[in-house]
Amino acid sequence: MKVAYLGLFAACSLIADTRSDAIHRIDSAEEVLHEIMQSPDRGIPRDLMQKAHCVGIVPSLKRAGFIVGAKYGKGVVTCRTPAGSGWSAPSMIVIEGGNIGLQIGLGETDVVFAVMNASGENRLMKDKFTIGGEAAAMVGPLGRDAQAQTDALMRAEILSWSRSRGVFAGVSLDGASLRADNNDNEALYGHRVSQQEVLHGHIGPPESAERLYGELNRYAPSVRTGE
Repeated sequence: MKVAYLGLFAACSLIADTRSDAIHRIDSAEEVLHEIMQSPDRGIPRDLMQKAHCVGIVPSLKRAGFIVGAKYGKGVVTCRTPAGSGWSAPSMIVIEGGNIGLQIGLGETDVVFAVMNASGENRLMKDKFTIGGEAAAMVGPLGRDAQAQTDALMRAEILSWSRSRGVFAGVSLDGASLRADNNDNEALYGHRVSQQEVLHGHIGPPESAERLYGELNRYAPSVRTGE
């Protein structure tokens, strides 16, 4: 009986720690987005943020560490809900493998990506997909109001940027895989959920996401502008 109790206690403690890490990741994502969008001349173009179907943020967590051989990171992604009622609950994600840009590995690195169309959004609903292979990806342009309308950018499903040691730039995620972090999502929401359930708005958002929503709505209101 005592052994069983200790095992249950250890399992509960592990779930609590995992949930705490997920909440910290959401807080860190909000901070990253705020700092990057405050960049006066080299931030993510606001017109692209306003067109995005989904936004993903992979903060450089000091505790967990973002980089393992420049090929591993944990973050969050949220999508505008189909009903247009706001942003979905954040889903915990893992990005791993592939060529994630040369500047990755120079210390703590933050990655932000925008999913620009319905095709890219549908990729997110899979358990796992390859960026640049299954989903057309490009290095994101810089500038507060870039009005980026080139044919290549208009066809891209995912645009991505990074910040390392204070240097902000577009970054390639080609070859990297993106998957839902099912264990962290389960710890955060208290039961097993699918990526599709979370990103389609079927899961109630946690209170910990309120600051992230505030930052998203400042630059990317929940009603999307154009395609």
